[in-house]
Amino acid sequence: MPKDYYETLGVARSAAADDIKKAYRKLAMELHPDRNPGNKEAESRFKEVNEAYDVLKDTKKRAIYDQFGHAGLGQGMGGGHPGGFPGGEGAGYAGGFGDIFEEFFGDIFGGGGGGRGRGGRASSQRGEDFRYDLSINLEDVMDGSEERLRIPAVVVCDKCNGSGSQAGSGPETCGVCGGSGQLRTQQGFFSIARPCGACHGRGSIIRNPCPECRGQGRKRSEKSLTVKVPPGVETGTRIRLSGEGGAGQNNGPAGDLYIVIEVAKHPIFERYNADLLCQVPITFPQAALGGKIEVPTLRGRSRVTLPPGSQTGKRLVLKGKGLPHLNRPGLFGDLVVEVLVETPVNLNKRQRELMEEFARCSGQDCQPESHSFLNRVKEFLDKKISA
Repeated sequence: MPKDYYETLGVARSAAADDIKKAYRKLAMELHPDRNPGNKEAESRFKEVNEAYDVLKDTKKRAIYDQFGHAGLGQGMGGGHPGGFPGGEGAGYAGGFGDIFEEFFGDIFGGGGGGRGRGGRASSQRGEDFRYDLSINLEDVMDGSEERLRIPAVVVCDKCNGSGSQAGSGPETCGVCGGSGQLRTQQGFFSIARPCGACHGRGSIIRNPCPECRGQGRKRSEKSLTVKVPPGVETGTRIRLSGEGGAGQNNGPAGDLYIVIEVAKHPIFERYNADLLCQVPITFPQAALGGKIEVPTLRGRSRVTLPPGSQTGKRLVLKGKGLPHLNRPGLFGDLVVEVLVETPVNLNKRQRELMEEFARCSGQDCQPESHSFLNRVKEFLDKKISA
């Protein structure tokens, strides 16, 4: 007697669609043949899990199954079949291939993942789009860089050349749908076509799957790529490498690879679009007397003139010393230098004497902000007393 699909996935009959999907992904990852080579029990369970998920993820199939059980799905509804997947060893692997690779490779951008064909013989399917996060530093943003990457990949199986079948054999026409990939049912005046559950809409069945890729025609691998990162990129910038994603099925086109940039935090500069901010500490004498000070830039060092009487927060702008604008050659942002006046500490006896002498001889003209603040405080307190 066929096993209950809910029991196969370990979920309740009232389980929500998200819970069913989570349960499926967990089991598929545990039982996938690539993780259990030669384990016939795991392979059998993997087929059962795929069969159960193929039905329960579809609201219509699930409703029929809940009402009529396996018998309802066996009457041309395109669902699972009692006793496992038809088509022999390896025929059921296609059910969860995309979901499993999504777990291995992270985010998959929309539009790329090859869905099953909706009719026709073994329709070609575009490969998945993959994402790779690349961390660079601020110096790379200034000049651009060329990065050599070694990344996970989904490639055409070189043993079967993507056919999925062992040497000397090939896909066979599905005996259930006659190779159309569809099953038709008559409901009143309407004829409704549904994907064939035996071949999953492909029109053919692989009875002798390739041992290298287990009938998928594709396999996981690694490949080396050189990526040119243009100047001016920001965190979140995407670089699209056409055709470098997952290999397509049945001679379908490969997906794309998206390189997503993350710019690492810099120890000296803060970035604001194409502008840079650098906070530079200055001494008390420098702040009071002004003069030339040396500041860092991404191109080296530069000297700027500090006006006398500079306060903490004083900003000096170096035009064109910032970052390049992305896709706007020759146009650069600015470098903003913000000075921080450092209060002297650890004074020796002579330094303290000089400071005390300075305090005695300094007046309102030397420290106008302090005197202005004290006057405002005095006026405020006088009003409170007289009220």
